[in-house]
Amino acid sequence: MKEKIEIKEIRQIVCKKLDSLLNMSKEEAAAKAVLAKMRRGVGHIPGELPELWGMLFEDMPEKMLSDNGIPSSAEWAVYIALTLFALHQQGYTLQKPMYEKGQSFGKAMRALARAENGTENEEAFKRIRRRFNVIATSSDIQELAHHMKGAVQLLRNAEITLDYPQLAGELYLYQIPGEATRVRLRWGEKFYQNYEENEKRKDD
Repeated sequence: MKEKIEIKEIRQIVCKKLDSLLNMSKEEAAAKAVLAKMRRGVGHIPGELPELWGMLFEDMPEKMLSDNGIPSSAEWAVYIALTLFALHQQGYTLQKPMYEKGQSFGKAMRALARAENGTENEEAFKRIRRRFNVIATSSDIQELAHHMKGAVQLLRNAEITLDYPQLAGELYLYQIPGEATRVRLRWGEKFYQNYEENEKRKDD
């Protein structure tokens, strides 16, 4: 029986891989090549593309690896987070990373409601809420990854950052029976928390 995987370990390995990539800022051409390769992995299954094996498996603890040829929950979480980051980073230099610590998924999605004209309106809120709800009610990790792709593209277009190590931990939890509800709760809290704060400021 494998050791239990802690969420902080999922976050740490994604953080380490992102730091390694962002430290390539002085080698912009090489970094862009790596990111382009990683983007090709969006929508694929972990391990399906040999050119991404190093990105995914290097330095990954043995307890996170599959032992039956089916991607483990940890592999899915790390893979989705890294490939989505590459998609998010497209069009930006590494001096302007789309990874920002503390920018939760719920908070980032909330910011989309204000991205069009700098102010929040009910129509934008409802549109983003519908998309957010579809993501949060995904039945499995592959459906979640599919819907996340569209959300990340919107975040990229609006220049809104995201905490990818935190997202990876949540993607891991989402795959554990009974834990998806906790993830949805945290996403919802952050999404509506900002909304309530904005409404309160309007009333002051």
